[in-house]
Amino acid sequence: MNDRSEFLANAGTDTQLCHLGHDPASFHGFVNPPVVKASTVLFPDVATMESHGQKYIYGTRGTPTTDALCQAMDALEGSAGTILVPSGLAAITVPFLSVLSAGDHALVVDSVYAPCRYFCDTMMSRLGVEFEYYDPEIGEGIERLIRPNTRLVHTEAPGSNTFEMQDIRLIAEIAHRHGCVVTMDNTWATPLYFRPLDFGVDISIHAATKYPSGHADILMGTVSANQAHWPKLKDANWALGMCGAPEDSYQILRGLRSMGLRLAHHEKSALTVAKWLESRPDVSRVLHPGLPSFPGHDLWKRDFKGASGVFSMVFGGHDPQMAKARAKAFLDALELFGLGYSWGGYESLAVLVNLSDRKIRKAPADGQVIRLQIGLENVEDLMADLERGFAAAAAI
Repeated sequence: MNDRSEFLANAGTDTQLCHLGHDPASFHGFVNPPVVKASTVLFPDVATMESHGQKYIYGTRGTPTTDALCQAMDALEGSAGTILVPSGLAAITVPFLSVLSAGDHALVVDSVYAPCRYFCDTMMSRLGVEFEYYDPEIGEGIERLIRPNTRLVHTEAPGSNTFEMQDIRLIAEIAHRHGCVVTMDNTWATPLYFRPLDFGVDISIHAATKYPSGHADILMGTVSANQAHWPKLKDANWALGMCGAPEDSYQILRGLRSMGLRLAHHEKSALTVAKWLESRPDVSRVLHPGLPSFPGHDLWKRDFKGASGVFSMVFGGHDPQMAKARAKAFLDALELFGLGYSWGGYESLAVLVNLSDRKIRKAPADGQVIRLQIGLENVEDLMADLERGFAAAAAI
C-alpha cells in the first residue's frame, strides 16, 4: 500500500482521481469501496467500548465508505483531515461554529455565497459574533480591518456571481500575523485548479454538490483542514452530529473519477462561450477570470491551474427596468439552458442574479447580471440557444 500511495502521489491528476480513496486489496479486490450503512457498531468487550479502542464506534463517526471519500479529498487537498456534511452551506457553517465565539469579530468577503451571508447575519449574529464585509479586491488593505478580537477571515475566489479574484496568499499571511483563522470557499475551482492550503488557507470548503458530484443529484459538502486546525474542526463536527450519508459518499467518490475530464470540457466550452459573448454589442461585460479583459485575470493566471464552467455576463443596458425586462425575456426564451440554482452538473443552467445583499461591492450599473453554467452539451448548440435568448431580448 505504501508503494501504491507513493506512486499515486507522483501520478497525473486523472490517474489519481481514478484510484484515490480505496485500495481494492483492502476489500476482496473489488474496484469500488463497499457502501456500508451503519448506525450501531458492536464492540467485542466492555474495555474496548469504554476506550473506543476500535476504528469504528458509531455511524456518525464514519464508515469505510465515508472514510474512502475523506481519504480521497485529503489527497487532493493536501489536508490533515476532512469532514463530510450534508450540503455546501453546512460546509461553511461547521467551521465557522468551530472557530467563533460570542464577542468575536469576523471578516467575510462581500462577494460571498449569499446563504453564507444569511447564516452570518442571522444565526451567528444572534450568538454574539460580529461580521464585517470587505471588498474582494482589498489586498493588503485587509490589515486595517483586523481588530484585536478578529478571529476569522473568510475568503472566496472567484467571488459568487461576479467572480472577483482575491490574493489569497497575501490575505492569509496578513491574517496569520494577527492570529486569525483563514477559511476559503473553493467550490468554483475544486482542488484540481486551486489548492487553498498550499496558499496559506487553514480550512478549505467545497460544495461537493457541484463538480465532485457532477450529475445534479447529490447534496454534500466537504471541509478539509491543515494539521493545526483539524482537531478542532473534527471535534465541532462530532458535537454538531453532522455527517455525510454512505450512499451519497459513494456517489461523490464515483463522480471524482471523471471530474478532471469533465472540468476540462467545462473550461473549454465556457471560455468559448465567454469569448463569443464578449464580442457581442448587446453584452456590456463578461465576468470570467479566464478572460484577459477581466480585472482579476492576472491573479487567476498566477495562482490557478484552470477555470471551471461558471461565469456571468452583464446585459440589458443602464436603465434598470429595461435591463431587467430584457434579461427576463432572454432567460424565458432559452430551451437548452435550464432556469435553476446550483451548477457543476452535466446540464447548462442560467439564473438572474440578485446582488441586493451586497454591502461594499454593489451590483453593476451597466446592466443586469446573468450567471451561466456551461454544461457538457455541444458548445455550438449552447450558443444557438443563447442567440434565441438575445433575439427575444431585442424584441423588448
